[in-house]
Amino acid sequence: MIRVLSAYLAAVIVAYVGASIAQTQSVMARLADMGVPVSVGVRLEATAHDVVGLATSLLPLIAVGLAIALPVAALAIRVLPGWRPVGYVLAGGAALLAIHVALNLSLGIHPVAATRTTIGLTAQALCGGLGGWVFLQCLPERRP
Repeated sequence: MIRVLSAYLAAVIVAYVGASIAQTQSVMARLADMGVPVSVGVRLEATAHDVVGLATSLLPLIAVGLAIALPVAALAIRVLPGWRPVGYVLAGGAALLAIHVALNLSLGIHPVAATRTTIGLTAQALCGGLGGWVFLQCLPERRP
């Protein structure tokens, strides 16, 4: 049980840090597109600020999303063991996608500005998938 909890925490941290970085760099790219000078130093400072600053909003959303998606994936993988290599990755990606789409549809908000674009929403889902992959890598090997 400790190993599964550790895998979950690692997945949440990786998905959160990735999603925060993707969000920041999306905003920085849009600023640069508008002619605002964005140096590497500004990008790094903004990234560090967002990783800390989004911890009170985005981190809990990701933690809840993965707390639902990963056990559901585990149940599905018990029925379809051949899906183990991709099941957790798909679950993590679907969790982040569902978070952003559900908040937009229900409240009309984008908690992460990058999700206003297809590329930004896709990047968030990929970060969730990365979290799912980390979860899988941290789990013990399944023996038949």
